[in-house]
Amino acid sequence: MTTEQKPAPTSAPETPLLDRISSPADMKRLSDRDLSVLADELRSETIYTVSQTGGHLGAGLGVVELTVALHAVFDAPRDKIIWDVSHQSYPHKILTGRRDRMRTLRQKDGISGFTKRSESPYDPFGAAHSSTSISAALGFAVARDLGGACDTGHGDAVAVIGDGAMSAGMAFEAMNNAGALGKRMFVILNDNEMSIAPPVGALSSYLSRLYAEKPFQELKAAAKGAVSLLPAPLQEGARRARDMLKGLAVGGTLFEELGFSYIGPIDGHDMDQLLAILRTVHQRATGPMLIHVLTKKGKGYAPAEGADDGGHATAKFDIVTGQQSKPPSNTPSYTSVFGRALVDHASRDDRIVAVTAAMPDGTGLGLMAGRYPSRCFDVGIAEQHAVTFAAGMAAGGLRPFCALYSTFLQRGYDQVVHDVAIQRLPVRFAIDRAGLVGADGATHAGSYDIAFLANLPGFVVMAAADEAELVHMVATAATHDEGPIAFRYPRGEGEGVTMPEQGVPLDIGKGRMIAEGSRVAILSFGTRLGEVRRAAEALAARGITPTIADARFAKPLDRDLILKLAGDHEALITVEEGAVGGFGSHVAQLLADEGVFDHGLKFRSMVLPDIFIDQASPADMYAVAGLDAPQIEAKVLEVLGIAQLAGKRA
Repeated sequence: MTTEQKPAPTSAPETPLLDRISSPADMKRLSDRDLSVLADELRSETIYTVSQTGGHLGAGLGVVELTVALHAVFDAPRDKIIWDVSHQSYPHKILTGRRDRMRTLRQKDGISGFTKRSESPYDPFGAAHSSTSISAALGFAVARDLGGACDTGHGDAVAVIGDGAMSAGMAFEAMNNAGALGKRMFVILNDNEMSIAPPVGALSSYLSRLYAEKPFQELKAAAKGAVSLLPAPLQEGARRARDMLKGLAVGGTLFEELGFSYIGPIDGHDMDQLLAILRTVHQRATGPMLIHVLTKKGKGYAPAEGADDGGHATAKFDIVTGQQSKPPSNTPSYTSVFGRALVDHASRDDRIVAVTAAMPDGTGLGLMAGRYPSRCFDVGIAEQHAVTFAAGMAAGGLRPFCALYSTFLQRGYDQVVHDVAIQRLPVRFAIDRAGLVGADGATHAGSYDIAFLANLPGFVVMAAADEAELVHMVATAATHDEGPIAFRYPRGEGEGVTMPEQGVPLDIGKGRMIAEGSRVAILSFGTRLGEVRRAAEALAARGITPTIADARFAKPLDRDLILKLAGDHEALITVEEGAVGGFGSHVAQLLADEGVFDHGLKFRSMVLPDIFIDQASPADMYAVAGLDAPQIEAKVLEVLGIAQLAGKRA
């Protein structure tokens, strides 16, 4: 039976069946009809939960029936159900003993918005980046067959991957390897025709053709009617045969050529079809199987179904209207500032093009795509390709901006080194979500780009201290043709500074003085400058006036500025939103090379600590990291030998 849309709950829904489920084992006693009712209750519970916490909504609603069916047929945690990306895993978490903690979702000390091994034995493999599930599932299958030790035992491995994630090269590398090894494993292709942005590319077109073919539609209609005429005991077998036949009629040639037995496509919201197919493959499969399931993102909740992104990510919202409770803002986001600045330059330079990897709106390129569609490219979830594609355009005489989140740029690092840096190609990297990002936690933190870019010869690396500086850095990148250049900026709203009418290119490798003081100098790189200023205000009440400077560049360093700060002060402190090995390390290297430490300079580098910081508000995360105003103040007092006062103040 196909789940019908029901009115969304306005308060905590009544869920008598779900109330009886404390683990997937409890589902084994339910009838197929009960499982359908359970899916309805699970959908209502998911909507209500996300309305209270915010989070990823549409993806989870799209797999409610699939989640119930998987846990009813397979035996988790012995069987390993691996959710690709895993923003669709909220229903899975509710069914696996975490329902009572869902109100802490994506909050400090709460449960993660993604699967996480340390959180539950039902999360066999952590995720948050896409296209990893098939590789992991194959690893589990090999570990099973070679007798690997596992606390929960070894059963089947099941990868649930979306059509957007399937477009990434890693997924095909894994499928090619899995097909060659021939291990029993299952790949569920959750085809909702939409990743975060509408999926692009030839694979998406191929999947669309699979279920748009007229023979499939005719067969589906005829088979559904024929099954209902059979005696009840024979209906399940007939359904299995019907759905097996659909796979043969439509054809999954692409997947079969990779060594997978293909079944589908099937209706991912029809519990009868899901249970029949999953039970059949569970009983009979001997090698790798791909089950192609059609779902609708945001299924069962009209505001999500009607949203362009299927209700991908939301703040807290009113269940009846879907209206999100986002506080009004008088300042633009860094992302929108970048998007507008880029369009301004593109309007005056037709060599400027833009590339992103499945995140046109998230990176601010939606405006560019609307204004100059032939010059804006969304390559799908394929960061490696995005980087080399941009390199090719740069080699061809264009001025490409490659706009990626910091955490996703990591996936294209080999290409950054070999295809961009070594060839000194002028690719402009716009690095969004730099620093700590809040509710998405460690998997999405932009912690490492300063370190992994600033160590590359010929790279220019900038960080915007505020939204006005970002406008100038876009202008700097637009006119820089001597080699690769990157500029980083955080998630969220700007500082509220006065904005320039137009960006002005900065002098490469030159910082700026913010305030003149004495004894101690604080050299900031990036948006911690606001916290440095707040720390300076607190220090002023103690009679301490630090010098403040904004580095602007981690590479090349402003050698003259740094040596002047070191020579004129007894202490120098660097502050950055990046890991060890970044800006502070380069400053320390310069000071050591110049022999400055021989003259007694006290130097401290404030960086992200050598830990992965779990989800919380950005303010709480920076407090954990030791990079907020009180801790900058304390560092100044410590380096000046009056740290005991910092302790009293804290």
